[in-house]
Order: sequence, then structure tokens, then C-alpha cells
Amino acid sequence: MSVQIRPFEAGDRAAWEPLARGYKAFYRTEHDAETYERSWQRLLAGEAVFGLAALLDGQLVGIAHALIHTSVWSGPSCYLQDLFVAPAARGRGVARALIEALAQRARAAGASRYYWTTHRDNATARSLYDRLAEHRGMLRYDFPLDAG
Repeated sequence: MSVQIRPFEAGDRAAWEPLARGYKAFYRTEHDAETYERSWQRLLAGEAVFGLAALLDGQLVGIAHALIHTSVWSGPSCYLQDLFVAPAARGRGVARALIEALAQRARAAGASRYYWTTHRDNATARSLYDRLAEHRGMLRYDFPLDAG
């Protein structure tokens, strides 16, 4: 069966959280229940951030979280912040379908750029990303804002 991509719906909440937690666990990031609930409500509202659901056989098996933001040098840009597919559904085109659906949404929003980051050791994802997009050699640095 083909992958169905659609915006999140309120009824996706219970299936979304294990996928979101799987994504956060991969990057060794933990959050409390309140943070997951707040993030879900923001994604569902679809204003500053939004999400897409990937379904196989009617089951939610993949998620993408993104935002459209302004840029100093060009028009809007689309940032794919989180992408995760349930281990049992990997290799079936789910991640590609989410990336391509988000590209359509970026085009519709007038974005001139669509990008994402991943860990350098994420070989499985990078194999797909290298086929779909161009790696331009950028590195990301995070400045600790909570440190005085």
C-alpha cells in the first residue's frame, strides 16, 4: 500500500507521542509530559510550527515537524526540524514521502529554501538525504543560553 501524507489531526495524539519520543531518544533528548503536550498543541494549531503525518494501512508510522521562517537574504525558508519513521515501517518510502510532501508545502508558501540537519553519524538517514538533497558542508553550533 502507498504512503498517505496529511496534516496532523486531533485523533493522532496517542500515535504521535511514541514517534516523537523515538525521535527525541535518538538524539538523546528527554522532555517531560507537559512539554510533549505543549508541543503537540502547537503542532496541531499549525501556526508557528506544523506537522505532517505519514500513514501506512491507516496507521501513523512517520512524522515530520517543520516551520516556515523569514530570511535576511531571500524570501521564506522551510526548516524540517524533526523527521522520524517507526522502525517497522522503515525502507518503505515513508521518509521520502514526508520530505517530498513538505517540499510541496514549502513551494506553496513561497519558500526559496528548504533544509534540515542531522547528526553526522546518522548513516541511514544520510543515505536518503544524499539522494534527495545537496549537502553544502555546513556545521551547526549551539550556544548555551541557560549558562550565565
